[in-house]
Amino acid sequence: MRTQVAIIGAGPAGLFLGHLLQRAGVDAVILERKDRAYVEGRVRAGVLEQVTVDLMERLGLDARMRREGLVHGGTNLASDGEVFRIDMAELTGGSTVMVYGQQEVMKDLFDAAETRGVPIVFDARNVALHDIDGDHPYVTWEKGGLEQRLDCDVVAGCDGYHGVSRGAIPAAVQRTFERVYPFGWLGVLAEVPPCDHELIYCNHERGFALASMRSPTRSRYYIQCSLDEDIADWSDARFWDELCLRLGPEAASRVTRGPSFEKTIAPLRSFVTEPMRHGRLFLAGDAAHIVPPTGAKGMNLAVSDVVMLSEALIEHFQENSAAGIDGYSARALARVWKAERFSWWFTSLTHRFPDRDGFDRKMQLAELAYIKSSRAAQVTLAENYVGLPLV
Repeated sequence: MRTQVAIIGAGPAGLFLGHLLQRAGVDAVILERKDRAYVEGRVRAGVLEQVTVDLMERLGLDARMRREGLVHGGTNLASDGEVFRIDMAELTGGSTVMVYGQQEVMKDLFDAAETRGVPIVFDARNVALHDIDGDHPYVTWEKGGLEQRLDCDVVAGCDGYHGVSRGAIPAAVQRTFERVYPFGWLGVLAEVPPCDHELIYCNHERGFALASMRSPTRSRYYIQCSLDEDIADWSDARFWDELCLRLGPEAASRVTRGPSFEKTIAPLRSFVTEPMRHGRLFLAGDAAHIVPPTGAKGMNLAVSDVVMLSEALIEHFQENSAAGIDGYSARALARVWKAERFSWWFTSLTHRFPDRDGFDRKMQLAELAYIKSSRAAQVTLAENYVGLPLV
């Protein structure tokens, strides 16, 4: 087999890139080690920045999102039970976010790929990248007991933090930056209406809590927990009690309790690898960076990567220009680090850290009070939350 771009991974980054390249007439094949049901079923983020909403519209994939998604013009911060709203639309000149689960985005992407003939090879085992330093890279994998080979001009590594792409870059070339947070998020999904029509980010002396949703009838709630928690120790009743305590009486009075149908504990980390290009290999999405879920930047950051990468690759193949691909890593990383900064800051503002003392707690409260009283501070928060523009 031969193609112009071999895309490793059929997550959001890989599928969006595949659609963008096909739209421009650039040949690409997507390789995925799992099947569609597994990839589509992974529960991930549910808040789409304007850049992601715009891309869904540009690709003609926005019809169901417009029907079923929830437009949010603001978000809420709570400090020990007192809730105040950040009017993002007013503060940013009309920008909003869309609550529409990543699972739903993936379904739309997969359905359109079938209809439009975007090539995806599922169950591609033992994927390996070869000769990415040379002019003729290729990718091998196994399927049905047989080894397959795909010759290509470039490889796009969109296979996540645990994928093979980042590992194909020599250690001497890579620089990695990481912050592992000393807590996790205990989250539940329940078929109950949300307690508010917008998200509530809560800073409480017992730890962080988040009230969010997936639809008008499905709620997603989180509480900060230690990394050594046993999920079996958290009955639904215990979770609801702790959530309501942290949300405070105003929001808690609107919480509808019900049985959870999913309960997980997720660790938090920040991670970036540089550069995002080596030879003929280009990284995008979680293969290059991880952000804590505070602020919902993960999938949105992957989307901004592939918008930039698609522009560079289209220019390369259609105009025989190397300017875009040579500048891709620096351009993408400039936005990555801004998103990392916001996610780190928002996490530091809303969570309790076990190694911090009363002074640090007072600083958190002072910062929250400043945001509440300062329009300039609210503008900064709002423009980062809805997503910085691509440059």
